[in-house]
Amino acid sequence: MTNWLSAAMLSLISFGLWGLFTKLTIAHIDSKSALIFQTIGVAIVGIITLSLMNFKPEMNMKGLSYGLLTGFAYGIGCFFYFLAADKGKLMTVVALTALYPLITIALSYFLLRENINLKQCCGIGFALIAIYLMI
Repeated sequence: MTNWLSAAMLSLISFGLWGLFTKLTIAHIDSKSALIFQTIGVAIVGIITLSLMNFKPEMNMKGLSYGLLTGFAYGIGCFFYFLAADKGKLMTVVALTALYPLITIALSYFLLRENINLKQCCGIGFALIAIYLMI
């Protein structure tokens, strides 16, 4: 799949299903158990995908370290996502947590020195308004 838009749309659909399955899961088991079973599901998808692609890992300490940090951040985020979904309305939790790019944008601006243009500033402003309206 070389078309990035097709990949992005399939990701969008998958994450939409993930949000729904989260609430269905925690309706039957606690959020900590849900996190463990989700992790097992991710591992299964990873193993199948990598085996079909004849994957051979690259060993670079910086890449490996950042990859592990990515996994830690994802795992922690999922843990709190499941807790929030267990206690709150799913549509509010999903909409609020879907605004995570605000954090990425701020970190990219301050740590990676990436520029933000006026149009992007407006988008950030609307996202902040969305947070206010959702809670």
